[in-house]
Amino acid sequence: MHAATYGQASSAEPPGPLAYRPIVTRSRTVHRTIAPVAYDCVELIFVRDGSAILLSEFGEQPVTVGDVVVLGANILCGGEPEGSITVTTLYLDRDYVIDQVFWQHAAILADRWEAQDFADELYSEPAQILHLGEHRAGMLMPWLDELVALSLAGPLPDRFYRLQALLFAVLDVVTPYVKTTAVRRSPTQRKATRSGSPSLHQFAPLRGEARQAVQLLRERPEQRWTLQELAAAVHLSPSQLGRVFVDAYGKTPMTYLSTLRAERLARLLRETDMPVEAAMREVGWHTRGHAARLFRQAAGVTPTRYRQLSREPHTAAGNCPHTTKRTLSA
Repeated sequence: MHAATYGQASSAEPPGPLAYRPIVTRSRTVHRTIAPVAYDCVELIFVRDGSAILLSEFGEQPVTVGDVVVLGANILCGGEPEGSITVTTLYLDRDYVIDQVFWQHAAILADRWEAQDFADELYSEPAQILHLGEHRAGMLMPWLDELVALSLAGPLPDRFYRLQALLFAVLDVVTPYVKTTAVRRSPTQRKATRSGSPSLHQFAPLRGEARQAVQLLRERPEQRWTLQELAAAVHLSPSQLGRVFVDAYGKTPMTYLSTLRAERLARLLRETDMPVEAAMREVGWHTRGHAARLFRQAAGVTPTRYRQLSREPHTAAGNCPHTTKRTLSA
């Protein structure tokens, strides 16, 4: 089956920097080896025709019609078609995915940061091959074709709910096959925190230097990084690293570091009795006022208030969640 069967769906690459779009779908036929690349998004790759040998964190594995490849954000994957392979790929923005996890498990999660931790534990295998079978996968093809058509049509707010409905219909079939890890959670207060502006992810292959810089920041967020030190570590000039990093992650390295520190501080405030100032130092902030300002920018409240909110009992049953939001923004 050739990609032309799907009409315009044969567009080969993810979209460029158009507008913020949390769901993008493309179909393509591949005849040549695909070098390993990583995207800053969650990918679901549906094999429609042909076969290939894929190489990722699951090792070297064959895929054929009826298989679905699930890749977490920033997971390298390449492949060699056995003749040719036709696939449809769903690119899902990370923040959008975490938002769905949060609302699915809102009764036991405090906020979207905790949802991120929860998702990391629940989906501990970031690269999986799901064997749906040709018949079951074939049932999804009309939905995937419509998703492709809607994506190619560009940003259409009036059709977003149709786009989302199609995505949920596909996920309803796929998710029972996804391997998960048992996660234990005691009930915590349901609340929402003010989220930042959506990052302008381009769904383009990530430069190796950008991935290396992120790995350094995530491994040692407590280090007193400067842009010059980080750039030297990945063998780029500061200006080059800035451009590469913003292209990959939609924010500067230092902004990314602040967000990372805020996430880790929130976890320490939720899960430990460590004094606030000690927790700030633990994540790399050594000035209380500076740390409180950056944390408030990310969470909408001060670290002290965040700890109080994370330990308050549940609101009364039936309360509208907007009540909690007003309390947080007060």
